[in-house]
Amino acid sequence: MIRKIIHIDMDAFYASVEQLDFPELKGKPIAVGGGGDRGVVAAASYEARKFGVRSAMSGVLARKNCPELIFVKPRFQRYKEISQQIRTIFYEYTDYVEPLSLDEAFLDVTQNKMGNPSATLIAEEIRNKIWNQTQLTASAGISINKFLAKIASDFNKPNGQKTIKPAEILPFLESLEIKKFFGIGKKTADKMYHLGIFTGSDLKSKSQDFLEKHFGRSGLDYYHIVRGIHNSPVRPNRTIKSIGTERTFEENLSSEIFILEKLEYIVEDLSFRLKKQNVAGKTITLKIKYSDFVQQTRSHTVPYYLSDKELLLDIARNLLFQSKLKESVRLIGVSVSNLNSDQKKKPIAVQLRFDF
Repeated sequence: MIRKIIHIDMDAFYASVEQLDFPELKGKPIAVGGGGDRGVVAAASYEARKFGVRSAMSGVLARKNCPELIFVKPRFQRYKEISQQIRTIFYEYTDYVEPLSLDEAFLDVTQNKMGNPSATLIAEEIRNKIWNQTQLTASAGISINKFLAKIASDFNKPNGQKTIKPAEILPFLESLEIKKFFGIGKKTADKMYHLGIFTGSDLKSKSQDFLEKHFGRSGLDYYHIVRGIHNSPVRPNRTIKSIGTERTFEENLSSEIFILEKLEYIVEDLSFRLKKQNVAGKTITLKIKYSDFVQQTRSHTVPYYLSDKELLLDIARNLLFQSKLKESVRLIGVSVSNLNSDQKKKPIAVQLRFDF
């Protein structure tokens, strides 16, 4: 008695929209974002990715990697418009749609409006409809839970899909490189490498106690997911409570000039995320972690909703210098809460279970 979950992920969405609307950009390496000394890449076309250009990369480094790179200013209203078209297609199949952002979503099609027993065929239909209506391509992952569907959607990108059937789950996870597990970032992967964990099979060989000892609460999650266990349901109308960005520095920072420089990059990324989710907030929180691992948080609430980079940066700067920094700084994070999303609607968390 298991679910049928699809993860739809648009291919290089923002960059693809720009190439769609401006045909002269087709086939060229483009980056959505800022190309100046302080600019950050928000999204990159596949032509740019071949040169190592990635989201969250500084504009300076992106240009160094790809001298031919063309920077385009983001047009969030346009991205939202197309996202709404795509979301309308999702609702033709199921009401159990959990958007993660403008360009990706989970769908629970265990029991769907088309009465189609094949999640694989539904995913193919959805991708074809997206192409016919928008001339944009999407990739899809299909499996029994959100974790597996998310991993699967990356396998045949761009413009492809992959299904992980119940009988294939354990062999698939055991052979998977640990860095490809959704939720395991570079730092965690490096830590696992030092512990002799390189594949899912290596991870599965470790006991629950071992994983909890080395990874805390996340250890139990790793113990479960490598066994294909992930029971989080698709949540329609998911309410976002806060959005934040943080960076851990390679070297601890004590110079105010360097800290302010990093803070600007962090806030620019945060502003992009807020606009990507089409939300703004009133409460700005600064998190500081010192070299001795002592952590501080400082918050400020304003009477209006914010998402603009310069306004956020002004408040973040004031919070940073609200009191003297104690030690050198190893991490800075900025988050926005008290959002203008609808707080009255409660998330629906219905979990349907039928044969795959």
